[in-house]
Amino acid sequence: MNVTETVLPGVKLLEPRVFEDARGFLLESWNRRTFAALGLVADFVQDNHSRSRRGVLRGLHYQLHAPQGKLVRVVNGAVFDVVVDLRQSSPTFGQWTGTELSAENHRMIWIPPGCAHGFLVLSETADVFYKAAAHYAPQWDRGIRWDDPAIGVRWPLAGPPVLSDKDRAWPVLRDAEVYA
Repeated sequence: MNVTETVLPGVKLLEPRVFEDARGFLLESWNRRTFAALGLVADFVQDNHSRSRRGVLRGLHYQLHAPQGKLVRVVNGAVFDVVVDLRQSSPTFGQWTGTELSAENHRMIWIPPGCAHGFLVLSETADVFYKAAAHYAPQWDRGIRWDDPAIGVRWPLAGPPVLSDKDRAWPVLRDAEVYA
């Protein structure tokens, strides 16, 4: 497993070894021992799978008081995946990192608790699969606006994104509840 540190502490881009031949490929997307050796210790309790169409932007989401560490990968299609640091104690509070995750590049991203997450679908459809280290807690569901100018995410948009009403209504970072 090749691990690349991002500009945000604890957020890691992971590239698993892919064994490919004429039949297809095999990769190990999760192994507790391998990840622990990399310093990524998580007790995953929930798996989520979302499917979205081109231009859909989901996020930027997080859970307050029940933060979720997430291991995210794309099993079909491609997305521009974004993480925003919401830990006030972090030197990178309010900063973001983004990368393309796709079924072709097999990349995964580890998002530690204390960060918001979102993605923009670049392909006709995309299936995003993620393992969560805490259960979904709707009472702590929070978000920040995808287009907050104070954060300045440079989404690779080809037009206006397709948003849910909830994602359209999130506050900007300065008005959001964040982590200590």
